[in-house]
Amino acid sequence: MNEEHAQAAADIAEVEAANTAFYEAMERGDLEALSGSWLPGEDLTVSCVHPGWPVLTGRGEVLRSYALIMANTEYIQFFLTDVNIAMTGDTALVTCTENILSGGPAEEGNALGPLVGQLVVATNVFRRTPDGWKLWSHHGSPVLTESDEDDDEEMPS
Repeated sequence: MNEEHAQAAADIAEVEAANTAFYEAMERGDLEALSGSWLPGEDLTVSCVHPGWPVLTGRGEVLRSYALIMANTEYIQFFLTDVNIAMTGDTALVTCTENILSGGPAEEGNALGPLVGQLVVATNVFRRTPDGWKLWSHHGSPVLTESDEDDDEEMPS
């Protein structure tokens, strides 16, 4: 393996580790670690789209959205599948499927609220910084299941 290929492989491994760290911070509810996953000093250019939400622009607005999600989510776990990483220069594009298991606040008498499974396809854009790869943009879209499509077909037009 030549030096160029070795560097590309190392970069891809670093991007994959940064992507994993982002999701692990969410699972732990660690807002400080999650904040550290995002590009610093990019108050205007970072963006985030949570499934069903409008586009959030600016580091402050994006981080507030995660704080809100964490405050209202008792449990969340991500199983990432179909992870693909493409790179050009100091920018990396990660696409993946988020297989999410989450639960809201517990109902009276229960230790945990009802668990809900959800499939989301995500695109995460990272930029290389002196402190490693940092998120520039996250976009998540829900995946419609066959039963969702069947429901649509039965609806009168």
